[in-house]
Amino acid sequence: MKTFILAGGFATRLWPLTEKRAKPLLPLTGKPLLSHLVEKVPADSPITVSTNAAFAAGFTEWKKQQKRQDISILIEDTAHDDHKLGALGAVAAWLKQEGSDEDILLLTGDNYCGFAINDFLHRYHSGTALLAAHDIGDTKAAGAFGTVILGSDGKTLEAFEEKPQHPRTSLVSTGVSVLPAQVLPLLMDFAKGQPDNVGGIFEELLRKGQKVECFVFRESWFDVGSFEAYMEATKALVGEQLLKEDSATLEKSTCTGSVVLGKNTCITDSKLHNVVVFDDCMIEDCILRDCILDEHCTLRGIDLTGKMLRAGTTLTS
Repeated sequence: MKTFILAGGFATRLWPLTEKRAKPLLPLTGKPLLSHLVEKVPADSPITVSTNAAFAAGFTEWKKQQKRQDISILIEDTAHDDHKLGALGAVAAWLKQEGSDEDILLLTGDNYCGFAINDFLHRYHSGTALLAAHDIGDTKAAGAFGTVILGSDGKTLEAFEEKPQHPRTSLVSTGVSVLPAQVLPLLMDFAKGQPDNVGGIFEELLRKGQKVECFVFRESWFDVGSFEAYMEATKALVGEQLLKEDSATLEKSTCTGSVVLGKNTCITDSKLHNVVVFDDCMIEDCILRDCILDEHCTLRGIDLTGKMLRAGTTLTS
């Protein structure tokens, strides 16, 4: 089985954090989202990460930091959102290039999944597509995702609806699936007309009479697609504590809620509540609440609430 990770989106809702950085490379609890995912992939499954030309350098650098030697970076020759192949189109292009006849573990690089992928793969029956689903507990909010309707056995997919206007369930697809080799020609045909509808492949499989099974998990899951989602994931995973790199310093300051401090960051005479600070920042005499600061920011005498700051920002009172 080969692993293919989709990481080519431009994530405009998280600008300026993703203006020059791909969303899967955003740090979550001190390491890139993508690293959380890659660490769960079985050692015998070679990994291809698909991204675009705009973020090629970032992924190349990320790869150098990984312990695994079986990671390939596939660069899509696009630098703008309106030029990209689409998520499913990228999978189809890779399959055509590879000529692969193996099963595919398909992952979405901007999601955090708390379950063990090995547990998921143990549920896979050869020849039957399998997707992972999570109950987010809110039917209305489920409309932002692909929703999963299960049959009476509680494990076979009866219906899949991609971002429905009127969701019938709060059980949603989480960007983790296995596509058996025999359905890959169906994927390639479907991608010709629906290149950006990666969830739609499950609807297509059902239309073609293919059985699809579902792995429902209770562990945490986050689609880090917005400022609010980023903060929610941080609070859930960090808890009410300070998480800091060894090289970060904290002097005459208080931290409450979930606070994450990156490498070489210095905090002095400040109060932080639910704040994520990336590497190489300097904060002095500030009050920060529910904020995210990108690298190399300098703040002195500032009071901020609910802000994301671009890398290199300097604010002084």
